[in-house]
This record gives sequence, C-alpha cells and structure tokens, in this order.
Amino acid sequence: MEKKKMSIGVYIIASAIIWGAVIIGCSLQLKNTGCFAEITYILSTASVIHLLFIWGPVAILFKKLKEKD
Repeated sequence: MEKKKMSIGVYIIASAIIWGAVIIGCSLQLKNTGCFAEITYILSTASVIHLLFIWGPVAILFKKLKEKD
C-alpha cells in the first residue's frame, strides 16, 4: 500500500515541475512581446484541461485508497 501512495506523490511532484517549467519558460520568452495576453489564454486552457484529465482521476484514486484504510 505504501508503494502506491509513493507513486501518486511522484506523479504530483512531476506534474508540478512540468507545469512550473512551462509557465516560467513561456514568461521568459514572452516578457518583452505583445503576445503575452494570447499565451495566457492558452496556458489557462491547458491548466483547466490538465486539472480535469489528470487531477480528477488522481483525486478518485486518493478517495479509493483512503476508503481502503
């Protein structure tokens, strides 16, 4: 059981690192351009989709693991 909990934590940390790198990278590339508003929309949409398709199933998995304990 501990191994499953640890693997979920790895996915959470990896997800945070990936999104952090994407946001920082986009900000650095666009800081002196007029494209920042358009890219903000794309990043916002991607974040919502990520929440639905990644964090939704992870939340369900957490709930199942908690119910087993």
